[in-house]
Amino acid sequence: MAEWIDLLDPTEAELRAALSRDVHDRALEQLLRPARDDDEPRPRLEGHDHYIFGVFLVPICIRDEDRVFYQELDIVATQERLVTVRKAPETGHPFDPTPAQESARRDDDNRVGLMVYRLVDLIAEYFLDLVDVIDDEIDELEEGIAIWPSNQVSGRISVLRHDLLHVRRTVAPTRDAIRRIVDRRIDIGEGPEILPRDIELDFSDAYDKLLRAMDGLDLSRDLLASARDFHQAKIANDQNEVVKRLTVIASLLLVPTFIVGLYGQNFNHIPELGWGFGYWWSWGWIVLTTILQLAFFRWLGWIGGAPLGRPKLPPLRRLDPRELAGRRRRDARVG
Repeated sequence: MAEWIDLLDPTEAELRAALSRDVHDRALEQLLRPARDDDEPRPRLEGHDHYIFGVFLVPICIRDEDRVFYQELDIVATQERLVTVRKAPETGHPFDPTPAQESARRDDDNRVGLMVYRLVDLIAEYFLDLVDVIDDEIDELEEGIAIWPSNQVSGRISVLRHDLLHVRRTVAPTRDAIRRIVDRRIDIGEGPEILPRDIELDFSDAYDKLLRAMDGLDLSRDLLASARDFHQAKIANDQNEVVKRLTVIASLLLVPTFIVGLYGQNFNHIPELGWGFGYWWSWGWIVLTTILQLAFFRWLGWIGGAPLGRPKLPPLRRLDPRELAGRRRRDARVG
């Protein structure tokens, strides 16, 4: 009966007691190396003479802190046992394989290969959950672009873009490692196979989830790029609105200044020197031109709301899905 040994930050003595003597020194060095708060080491799977050695990284997104940390999980699979080595990251908690262990216990088939599959499938689920969280972050960002300060939006876009790049650097080699199992390129060199063909076919489900995660990351990247373009367009539009307001203020002051400068305003009975109503004549032109300008700017929509006289667009016509079936063929026959 195969067994699953799970170790959290083990010592060298604990590792040597759990592992077989065939594990080479380089693998032992990797197992003893402390976790790094980055997307290193690169996930991989290696087949050796008597065991399979693997390194996985599981990214976890903490929305309250706007950060992603990585949980390292190393495995050594032999014909009799699966040894998993979990490493506590510098910030965050270690990976929890309990769901995979419980699923393996409920399964009547307790081969080591199926244990590895349960573990890899759980990791693939983590990636899908992460993509969903990132999509929620981008949706929140799109809603906040209209109301958040510009520097806050730019900072959030930069953080999300950085996280997307790092997660992609993690999920891509994980997908490639599982692809090697599906393509029958990983197993031990001596003795019965740890990953026979029926188990390799099970790994195709995990591989499909990783492909969906990659597609989701690509879609998230496109959504983030659209949000960034929308933010830049909003900045340009806000600048245009400021220029419009300054233009309104400058135009309102320009015409009265011209009238005052034309007549001077320094003589008795101005503006035509002999007019007794000249002062009020000057004020009348100032008030009239100001009102005309305000009306013109309101008609353009620069002040007071939307432009006046803009034609209203007709509502979109609702189409019955039953009318769409064969529509192209009907149009081709009519043409």
